[in-house]
Amino acid sequence: MQVEPIASRWRGSLSWAAHLSAGLGLLALLGVLCFYFPQWLTSIEARKVYQEAFVRNLLLVGLSASLLLGTLAIVGGAHRRIALVGLVSAALALALGGAAVPFDPIQPTAYSLGLDWFVLSLLFSALVFVPIEQALPLRAASPLRAEWRTDLAYYFLSHVGVQFILIAVTTSNALVASWIALPQVANAVQSWPLYVQFPLAVLIADLTQAILHRAYHRLPLLWRFHAVHHSSRHIDWLAGSRMHPLEILLTRSLVLMPLVVVGFSPAVLSAYVVLVGIQAVVAHANLRLDFGFLETLLVTPRYHHWHHARDPAYADANYAIHLPIVDRLLGTHRLPPRGQWPAEYGLHDTDSVKRGIVAQTLDPFRRKAR
Repeated sequence: MQVEPIASRWRGSLSWAAHLSAGLGLLALLGVLCFYFPQWLTSIEARKVYQEAFVRNLLLVGLSASLLLGTLAIVGGAHRRIALVGLVSAALALALGGAAVPFDPIQPTAYSLGLDWFVLSLLFSALVFVPIEQALPLRAASPLRAEWRTDLAYYFLSHVGVQFILIAVTTSNALVASWIALPQVANAVQSWPLYVQFPLAVLIADLTQAILHRAYHRLPLLWRFHAVHHSSRHIDWLAGSRMHPLEILLTRSLVLMPLVVVGFSPAVLSAYVVLVGIQAVVAHANLRLDFGFLETLLVTPRYHHWHHARDPAYADANYAIHLPIVDRLLGTHRLPPRGQWPAEYGLHDTDSVKRGIVAQTLDPFRRKAR
């Protein structure tokens, strides 16, 4: 009586092994390429937050795990083609030198891709959120749910292009700051301790973001681009990456602009950028957790999930990404009693946005999104 359930669980484990082997093998291969062309494939900003020895050890662990898991999957007969992708990628990475690839001092370049930032960010995000979402899910779902490839492509695009995004944001903000110089205000603000500057910066940024966010929903031209983000029918840690490139540039530029103009210290700006990255993932996570009174202070998954609800009653609600008090100030705060979650996610008209990253990137320029 127990043979079939055990066999089923074993096949499921081998399926996971095959997909993990493919993922780790491909990431390891990209990591090796970063060692070969660090000046072109790695981001200056990303290189500041990790050490070479750490990355080499991580690469070695990834290669070993990919080879082991891929071999297990092929021997067990589960998703052999996917496992073969992992084995071939890992073997190619080893043939290219693996974790022992030497490189010369990195020469400065005007532009470079953030391939290292993509590899490290995806690896750590997956290692943290995939197990948590499987242990405490709002809805039981595989990480390989429908359209996961589309969202992974958005994740890749936003992380690999991080330096180009930063250059555009920095340039636009510097230009505006030169027009609206407030040296006395900046000196006063920077004289405050960081624990005073940071919460004030979060409040100002979130208020700016919420007003802009509401404009995305209210103005047809902006909605064409923002509809891409709301087209996902599955909300989890990866779904938050689905954003049109033009929306990313516009949002990051306008949200950071008042912080630059007011003159918050660079440390506060850097801390805020980190907070945005973390909370954007957490707010979309597929987690059934009761945060209790914290729901009144911070934007939690349940709070933001209702913003994505396929329910007309919540079409104009919960625009804040950090502080619910911002929605209260705007009159857009709406949250049902504790324990209640949306029945469905996505657009009211599910056919108004096409599928696939290429179509979704080009379509807003061609026609109106409903």
